[in-house]
Amino acid sequence: MGRVRSVVARANQKVTVQIAALLLSGATLISFVFGFIRLRLLNAEYFDTYPEGLAAYVAAFKVPDFMFFMLVSGALSVTFIPVFNQRLAGGNKKSAWELSSSMMNLMAGATFIASVLIIIFAEPIIHLIAPGLGESTMALAVSMMRVIAVNPFLFAIATVIASIQQAVGRFAFFTLAPIIYNIGIVIGIVWFTDGINIFGWQVFEGGIMGVALGVAFGSVLQLLVSAIGLIGLGFDYRFKIYWKNKGFREVLRLLPARSLDQGMDYLVGMAETNIASRFKPVVLTAYDQAMTLHMAPINLIGVAISTAAFPRMTERLSAGRTDLFRKELQEMIRIIIWLALPVAMVTFATRGLIVSFIKNGGVQLIADLLGLLVIAILFRSVYYISARSFYAQQDTKTPLYISIFSIGLNIGLAIWLGLTLNMGAYGLAWAQSIASVIEVAILFFVMSRRIPGLFGGHFWKALGRMVIAGVLTGIVSYILTKLFPFTIEDDSIVRTLPKFVMIASFSLLAYVGFSWLLRIREANPVIVTMKKLLFGKLNVFKKR
Repeated sequence: MGRVRSVVARANQKVTVQIAALLLSGATLISFVFGFIRLRLLNAEYFDTYPEGLAAYVAAFKVPDFMFFMLVSGALSVTFIPVFNQRLAGGNKKSAWELSSSMMNLMAGATFIASVLIIIFAEPIIHLIAPGLGESTMALAVSMMRVIAVNPFLFAIATVIASIQQAVGRFAFFTLAPIIYNIGIVIGIVWFTDGINIFGWQVFEGGIMGVALGVAFGSVLQLLVSAIGLIGLGFDYRFKIYWKNKGFREVLRLLPARSLDQGMDYLVGMAETNIASRFKPVVLTAYDQAMTLHMAPINLIGVAISTAAFPRMTERLSAGRTDLFRKELQEMIRIIIWLALPVAMVTFATRGLIVSFIKNGGVQLIADLLGLLVIAILFRSVYYISARSFYAQQDTKTPLYISIFSIGLNIGLAIWLGLTLNMGAYGLAWAQSIASVIEVAILFFVMSRRIPGLFGGHFWKALGRMVIAGVLTGIVSYILTKLFPFTIEDDSIVRTLPKFVMIASFSLLAYVGFSWLLRIREANPVIVTMKKLLFGKLNVFKKR
């Protein structure tokens, strides 16, 4: 046992912001690879033969996800971590562990009640969020939702554990847990859909319900992996809520605004499901998968970097170093924009190839929707670090007010474009992109007033050069896709992946080159690394 504890402790060492960002991005990439495998397996089995089943699967996720993200998720991480870090920085570990136990017990209790309510009221919930589904599809969605309803409870406990690790700069098991979750779902698709037999007794008949069972299985695995990450941290858990703990009361004060903010983001998803369900089942599935694909780069860049940077941001403000907070915040914003720009351009140019990764031969509707969502890729990536700049200041109300406006705008545009103008899923995608631009513009305006000197002339000049480099990269990507087009013969990942890798690689190399020519400093570390890789051995040889 001691040896296991030692191995876990070594794997879970504290790391720098840069290493944390790399770990998070790498883990997110691996998680999305398994996510793509999940979608590919689902589409191969059901997209053409049973689209109603996939539509039910999409609808079944909405409310469990909504309850988790509203009650826990980002709401907990951005309110709990600053207060937890204050206790640790002050040397008050007893208060920090009391806070942790209180949050775990409170969140577990709240989500347990939510899970039970979802199980009881699954049928009216499905009728509310997906009224356009057929009767048999609704019945399947109800059954799936009742299985997936366990997610909020299991995720809540895992998220408190992950937030503790994130707060103290331990990211190994924090980053591993989502990967395990997706592996659990893949196991459900591959094995549970064929039924489950124990000693010759069939305990589960199989079918698409096996996917829902895989989701629950993945949640259990994620919790177990998260719990292993606590080894060596000295966490002193108590089955008690310390209502008098000042840190706990401070988190409770901050929590409602962030919870509403986080939950309202998912209100948009439920409104979109309501609208999309009124069309063919394939439309609901296509839009959901386009949203999943567009979230991949957002999570890889915006979420990963802002999550890694957030503990440091709170430490800077706790130490009274507002100058370093402003400097590092500007650096993070610039890095995110510099990374997100070429990714958005390449995504637009290669959208057909990207969709082929989850469905052989691609799906034109998903590709079209992904093309419209590339604007959101850029602006939603920037959104996360912008919002966290307020959370680091323990201000959860300002982002909430901005979210209320942008979410109302998003839903209004979705109804107007999707239903009134009969644009269908295209209207939903346009609404997402337009709302993301306006939300970030408002956040930037308020940030410039709240943090003087954050957006000076130097910042906007650098941003202009990045846009020029991004546009030139888009042109390069377009030319490459014309030279190596996605054709009807590209009906397997073996044929499409090499094309995508080549187009993406040359486009990104061109972007680095354009950035170097335009003297964008964010390119310097990449160029230095490339020089070492290309000429490092030669230089060593010459010295000898």
